[in-house]
Amino acid sequence: MKVFTIIVVLLTVLTAGAQERQVQILKEMKHQAAWGLTDKWYPVVLDTEDGGYFTTITYDFKVGDNQDKMIVTQSRHLWVTSQAAMHYNESRYLNYAEHGFDFLKTKMWDANHGGFYDLVDKKGIPIETEKPKKTAYGNAFAIYGLAAYYKASGNKQALELAKKTFYWLEEHSHDKLYKGYYQSLELDGTPIKRDETFASTSEVGYKDQNSSIHLLEAFTELYPIWPDKLLKQRLEELLILIRDTIVNEDHYMNLFFTENWNPVSFKDTSRESIKTHYYLDHVSFGHDVETAYLMLEASDVLGREDHKITLKVAKQMVDHSLENGWDTVLGGLFDGGYYFSGEEKLEIVNSDKNWWSQAEALNSLLLMQAHFPSDKHNYQQRFEELWTYVDNYLLDHTHGGWYEWGLDQRPENLKGDKGHIWKATYHHYRALLNCIKRLESN
Repeated sequence: MKVFTIIVVLLTVLTAGAQERQVQILKEMKHQAAWGLTDKWYPVVLDTEDGGYFTTITYDFKVGDNQDKMIVTQSRHLWVTSQAAMHYNESRYLNYAEHGFDFLKTKMWDANHGGFYDLVDKKGIPIETEKPKKTAYGNAFAIYGLAAYYKASGNKQALELAKKTFYWLEEHSHDKLYKGYYQSLELDGTPIKRDETFASTSEVGYKDQNSSIHLLEAFTELYPIWPDKLLKQRLEELLILIRDTIVNEDHYMNLFFTENWNPVSFKDTSRESIKTHYYLDHVSFGHDVETAYLMLEASDVLGREDHKITLKVAKQMVDHSLENGWDTVLGGLFDGGYYFSGEEKLEIVNSDKNWWSQAEALNSLLLMQAHFPSDKHNYQQRFEELWTYVDNYLLDHTHGGWYEWGLDQRPENLKGDKGHIWKATYHHYRALLNCIKRLESN
């Protein structure tokens, strides 16, 4: 009887300790979502002279030098300010979102050919580059931001522009034969097809997981406010394509593909060649944990009957990342790994830890904990360990914001830019918002 009593007491103490830790993390996350993100970035990032949002923000939240504007960055700011307006119920964030919407509508939309320009200068004039003038990825984020802005504001112009973008992608980017979307597009929307003149390291002309998962994300955001039959068809098509083709039998995603969805692989080449083509072919743990969440979100919105199958695949992706890409000393996900020919285990080929992978992992770990509270991977413990890592190596407790790379691997990033063309507020604000909501519901 005494042994039983001791066990009960111990379990009670452990449970109370776990609950206390969750309460503390919730408090810290709320602080970082406000003080560390939205309060620091807005209105500093608003370009009141030329419109839209500034691109480069220094480590101490001053406006930097290079202010070319990309549709992805601009749309992500639109999404975050719209979400903040709904979450905090504050009109100032709606004003910040309207500011961004005006720039997208008047400067980044191509009035002649349709679709959104990929890159413009500070004033909104399209920049001539060798890169694709337009991308499915960029237009996906435009839809994502516009749909969120419509939810926050009720502005019908935003919804109409989101629909217009969807139909533009349907006409130019969607592949009627092999399904999915072409990523690289000419100014008039014509897909860029690869030939022997392309460098082997170039991504241009390939289909890819990254544009696919963010089209999935964008359509998931749009569908609840516009339950269109064709949109539903394309959303389901992307979900099945990602789940059953892009995710391979080893539970991670191949990154790039030929037109008919054959994976681009350099596995049978030398280590030097594999290193040279790292961007095109490696295991990206951050994308895997992010996609686990995006697939489940899409499945929920669609109300699919095969949700359990999607949940199984999502869990396998998260588990693969934990088993192969997790730093067992400090916590956190490494950037990338590789399965070399003849080797049974994955080898970490990039031990850096970027901010967005850790943010996405926080969200997906807490999601897995909700579905599998007694799983052997102990998602709750991994979540707490990851937040400790983020707190120690990614959060700037002096100036606010997140460092781009974990300081354990890249201490020189202490004074790196907080914002640039590929880094704004989207990954970490969304993760914090989702985690806050889930922790509050516990």
